Amino acid sequence: MPTTASDSSGSRHSTEERIGILEELLDERFSCRAFKPDSVPRSLIERILKVAQRTASWCNSQPWQVVIVSGEAREKFREEIYAAATSGKDDGDFPFPREYRGVYLERRRESGFQLYNALGIPRGDRAAYAKQALENFNFFGAPHVAIIHTDEALGVYGAIDCGAYVSNFMLAAQALGLGTIPQAALAHQSGLIRRHFKLGDDRRVVCGISFGYADRDHRINGYRTSRASVSDAAVFVDG
Repeated sequence: MPTTASDSSGSRHSTEERIGILEELLDERFSCRAFKPDSVPRSLIERILKVAQRTASWCNSQPWQVVIVSGEAREKFREEIYAAATSGKDDGDFPFPREYRGVYLERRRESGFQLYNALGIPRGDRAAYAKQALENFNFFGAPHVAIIHTDEALGVYGAIDCGAYVSNFMLAAQALGLGTIPQAALAHQSGLIRRHFKLGDDRRVVCGISFGYADRDHRINGYRTSRASVSDAAVFVDG
């Protein structure tokens, strides 16, 4: 007999069913870069937020705060942040990677070339690369954007907790039939974001998440990135 576990409603599912659902969601999820214009009902967004709020955090500090931007507010924000990004301004709260080396560089290149190949961008066309990168600030056409920010005093561990929150937000959205893309690029404009949304000076912008209904017919959503094997990531120490 398979082992079972009770959920909060009292129903029982086999552990195989439970892990199978999680595996399915993780396998299905991808960074969506083309969305349909249809808005997501507020009830679904609130469901995502309720699920993500169960994220574990250091000392249960729950350091994430979220701004959900939609409708006319989303368009006003898009115009401002796109203009700033186009001008070359850069104002991030957290240091971005100093460099990518070895296997990390290989994985980054593989992912980038998959993206450019899907769009028919020739290798080495830096102008086209830059133009595509700016699509981050158009939110890839998503009707909603979530801005994730944390308290400055919590430092890197507050940001780590926010990363866990982002992951659970995306899995909840996936379960509800939505597409998402986490965007560190938006955090390049942290000062603008603080001013635009009247956030306190003690708030630090971690990232954004653009979300909505994925345009699955768009070629940019047709590829999937690879994953390293367990043996590449884990070491077992016994005895």
